[in-house]
Amino acid sequence: MNKREDCFCEKSTRHKQNNPAVPTSTTIPRSTVNADGIDIDAIEEVKDEACNPDSPVIVSFEDVKKAAAAIKDGIIRTPFAKSYHLSKMFGMEIYLKYDFKQITGSFKDRGARYACLNVADEHKKNGVITASAGNHAQSMAYHATSLGIPVTVVMPIISPIMKITKCRDFGANVILKGKHYGESKKVALYLAKKHNMCFISGCDHPNAIAGQGSCGLEILEDLPDVDVIIAPTGGAGLLSGVCVAAKGINPNIKIISVEAERAASFKNAMDNGRPTDTPILPSLADGLSVPCVGYNAFATARPHVEKVVTLKENCIALGILRLVELEKVVVEGSGSTGVAAILGGHLDEYKGKKLAIILSGGNIDTSVLGRVLERGLAADGRYIKVKVIVRDRAGGVSELLTDISDNGVSIKHVLHERAWVTSDVYSVLVKCILETRDYQHSLDLKEALEKKYASVEFVDFPSAPPGTVPCN
Repeated sequence: MNKREDCFCEKSTRHKQNNPAVPTSTTIPRSTVNADGIDIDAIEEVKDEACNPDSPVIVSFEDVKKAAAAIKDGIIRTPFAKSYHLSKMFGMEIYLKYDFKQITGSFKDRGARYACLNVADEHKKNGVITASAGNHAQSMAYHATSLGIPVTVVMPIISPIMKITKCRDFGANVILKGKHYGESKKVALYLAKKHNMCFISGCDHPNAIAGQGSCGLEILEDLPDVDVIIAPTGGAGLLSGVCVAAKGINPNIKIISVEAERAASFKNAMDNGRPTDTPILPSLADGLSVPCVGYNAFATARPHVEKVVTLKENCIALGILRLVELEKVVVEGSGSTGVAAILGGHLDEYKGKKLAIILSGGNIDTSVLGRVLERGLAADGRYIKVKVIVRDRAGGVSELLTDISDNGVSIKHVLHERAWVTSDVYSVLVKCILETRDYQHSLDLKEALEKKYASVEFVDFPSAPPGTVPCN
């Protein structure tokens, strides 16, 4: 394995630190590269020059310190604060790193800034190119443009509309190509070779990893005696950078990786001893949906990761809900995974310890947010689906609804069916969507209904309050 070297589209001299305003469209020519007519299955498989699977680069603590110094005037030092509510709820000292407050809404600004600062002069004219589901694309769009470099981003066709729009607003040439990140990356690498552009991976370029590590340095500066750092993991760029930063200062710090169960590429890599292609299913944590972790990132992070937690979708939704209700912040699914891991009971062994959770991104589609909060309420046992069989007579359904409302429960939807009731023809099945105050309130309603009605079913109701057992 190689130590970090000056290569990979870099210039040899150190870039001056600055924070220029975003240039207007008249000062920076927008890239006109396109993917018209490209058949993804037919094009050449181009290798990423910055990523050699047989000889991965190990990013060093010195690399991270150098990156942090270089980017400090071009990024935001984000807030870091103790969560009174979460700490009290779980018996831990929980601190939140608000990295979704970066300019483009995610930690990716750190790596993108440092990578763009080091683009070689020969590549600046033709520009840089990347592939991303959204956050890295936005960061590259903003920081490349701010440094006067034309930028092209290749995004999967399922990328959130808000992220696509933001990339264009920041000045990027956006190409929608590929069903997932892997296909988009293949297209981006092909175009990079064809047009002599510099490809910058958000999760595996050594400079990107070093830049992400600045987040870990800030945490240690603000809380030197932190016991545990929890990092959301997709391609493992943030995780690896934070590992290097934290372990370089205090080797005893525990680093926890959290990822979606439907995109468990880092767990798969740990189980197999190397990055491995992993089937990806749609997830609320779309920013973590990377089919294969970076080789440089994995080699850098692997020796330092204490535990890998994979999360179910309901747990991720509950994490978003808790942050909205308790911390008054809105994050995307990937940004909620650290909190979700604690809510799901996966880190109970750290009670009494000081935990730092990185809220990595806040770019959630507004059209999705409402549905996610409802999913969170359901996981919390507060948004419930109930089936009750009542007598098919005048006032039968009305009586049931009165019984529900008398218990202080809000009725959202009601549907009744006769044709599919198997008991007798004198009964009707009533399906209700209800909202309660909390889990115990739902249990009280269940007890009240079961005393009066012979057939009561709470559909997909949590078996125990959240935090007492892993989310299901």
